[in-house]
Amino acid sequence: MSAPTNPVTQDSAGFVVELEQFSGPLDLLLHLIHEDEVDITDLPIAKIADQFLAVISELGLNQAADYLEMAARLLRIKAQMLLPRRLGDDEWEDPRAELVRRLLEYQQIRELVEWLGAAAARRAEQFGRGFSPEPPAAPPAPLVIDLNDLLAAAERVIALIPEPVLHRVVPRPLDVEGATARIQALLAARDTFGWGDVVGARSTIVDVLSTFIALLELAKRGALHVHQEGPFAPIQIRRESPREAR
Repeated sequence: MSAPTNPVTQDSAGFVVELEQFSGPLDLLLHLIHEDEVDITDLPIAKIADQFLAVISELGLNQAADYLEMAARLLRIKAQMLLPRRLGDDEWEDPRAELVRRLLEYQQIRELVEWLGAAAARRAEQFGRGFSPEPPAAPPAPLVIDLNDLLAAAERVIALIPEPVLHRVVPRPLDVEGATARIQALLAARDTFGWGDVVGARSTIVDVLSTFIALLELAKRGALHVHQEGPFAPIQIRRESPREAR
C-alpha cells in the first residue's frame, strides 16, 4: 500500500483528500476485509479497527473528517462488542449490523461502477469515435420543360380521348286523324270490337299512341264506350250514339 504524493491538502474550504487506491472510508474498509480474506457479515471488528487506525495514520488522514468519523464508529463498535451479555438475552442486537449493511451496499455499487466502466471500454474498442455520416444527396435539379413540348404532350393526350357518342332524337308525328278514321269505320261496321282490331297485329309505338289518343277523344265526344273487365284484361270498345261534347 503506497500513499500518494499529496494525500492531504489544506485550503480555505477545508481538507481535500486524494488517494490513488481509496475513494473513502468504506472503500478502505473493503480493501482491508478483502486483504485479510474475512467474512464481511462476521467482521473481526477489533482487528479491522486497529488496521484502519494504522492505515489512516500512515497515510496522514488523521485530520480528514469522514475517516475520523469511521474510526470513531469502529472504536465504538469494538467497545460494544467487549461488553458482557446476559445469558438468554434474545433482544441483543449486533452493533456491527449497520456497518455491514453499508459495506454490502457500497460493494454492490462499486461492482456496478466497475462493470459500467468495462462496458464503456468495450464499446470504445468496437465503435469508432468522431464518425460523421455522409451528407445527404443533393436534391435533383428543377425540371425544365419547353412550351412547345408541353403543347405537343397535351395534343397527344387529347387525341387519346374517345369522341363522345351523340344521340339524335328524331320526332315522329302522331297520326291521330288516321286512327280516328279507322275507329269510326269499325264503329260503322260493328257495334263492339276489341283493341287489337283497331291497332292491328304489327302496330308501332306511333300507331298505339295515335289510336289511344283517338279513343280518348271519341269517348269524350260520347261516340263510343271503352270497357275493361280487370287489370291486363282485353279492352272492349262499344258504339254509342254521338252527342255534343260538354
